[in-house]
Amino acid sequence: MTDFYQNGTITTLHNLGERSTADLEQDLLQFSERRPLGLILPSLYSEIETPALPAIIQELKSVPYLSQIVIGLDRATQDEYQHALSFFADLPQHHRVLWNDGPRLKAIDARLQEAGLAPQELGKGRNVWYCMGYALATGRAEAIALHDCDILTYDRSLLARLIYPVAHPIFGYEFCKGYYPRVSENKINGRVCRLLVSPMIRALKRIVGESPYLNYLDSYRYILAGEFAFRKRLLGDLRIPTDWGLEIGVVSEVYRSNSNKQICQVDIADNYDHKHQDLSLNDQTAGLSRMSLDIARSLYRKLAIQGTVFNQETFRTLKATYYRMALDLIETYRNDAMMNGLSFDIHGEEQAVELFAENILEAGVQFLERSSEAPFIPTWNRVFSAMPDIFDELIAAVEADHEEFSAARALPKVARG
Repeated sequence: MTDFYQNGTITTLHNLGERSTADLEQDLLQFSERRPLGLILPSLYSEIETPALPAIIQELKSVPYLSQIVIGLDRATQDEYQHALSFFADLPQHHRVLWNDGPRLKAIDARLQEAGLAPQELGKGRNVWYCMGYALATGRAEAIALHDCDILTYDRSLLARLIYPVAHPIFGYEFCKGYYPRVSENKINGRVCRLLVSPMIRALKRIVGESPYLNYLDSYRYILAGEFAFRKRLLGDLRIPTDWGLEIGVVSEVYRSNSNKQICQVDIADNYDHKHQDLSLNDQTAGLSRMSLDIARSLYRKLAIQGTVFNQETFRTLKATYYRMALDLIETYRNDAMMNGLSFDIHGEEQAVELFAENILEAGVQFLERSSEAPFIPTWNRVFSAMPDIFDELIAAVEADHEEFSAARALPKVARG
């Protein structure tokens, strides 16, 4: 039976029928006349050489309603930036590549660092923050989608469904989060969401009590999805986390400044697959181990902001409560997999739960030890207040890079170290 249930505190927009992508795009073309639409693509240079990103660009070439595409490029040398300009050159929409490692943008970053207004860590959060700043500076789009560049199963219908709720002139949504099934290669994926976030949120509700915030988080079907869309007005006041807590941080910031009636989630794909992180059992600085630490700390920070008091005993109790709830969920997932003819690795699942349980406690220790740290990048409203010329500088730097290096249209062979 088609799923049409509304069983959370935010609106869920389902894929109930067979409406074509062309039909959705026709609506979006009309909407874009009143509310220009944009897309942010945070990317590593290395993703250009994977199967995913070339296929994504091929799909985007057929999207008729975008006024702007902003590409944030990380870990790129000068030659690699030139190659990236050539790689993205076939996009018919107005687009710019932010060369985050280039001397012009690094000079802006150094100026912000001196004023205490710059991201303190490299990574996706920093990349997204600068892309949002550039989108604000140019003002070309009023509703903007963001999605990752490692989606192996990408189809342009994903973007159409993702941006539709914030593009529609009648809908009142300011923020939209995508969701999708995480099944591929005959198995259930999404370990961090299934085995860490969902049981941890429910364990927190048992320990700290029912809270509107935790109920809100529990309403998301895939809270760690990297695909979301928003109205431009959100960008100036959004505090972006610097670590793997980006997705939790963004939905928490949206909750802080919006009514739940202005927030929705939408079914954007029947099939979704991307690159998978290693569990990293013996390395807390990499893979899913680091991700789980960052996510747990992000949740602790958000609850502390709302008045929850944590101590060492709280985290010990949380670890024990989470562990039992997560083990029970493994049995549920096993039964679901068996009924659908999917393979299921019980040993691997329990290894992940054991790692996450240890990291829930370790993240608590880190949270208590680093209680004075500022884990968020300053809002763009604050940056603009301190440096009113920052948007002009950002646009000038991106345009100067583009003009200086865009002459190289042929795809050069890039020396890789």
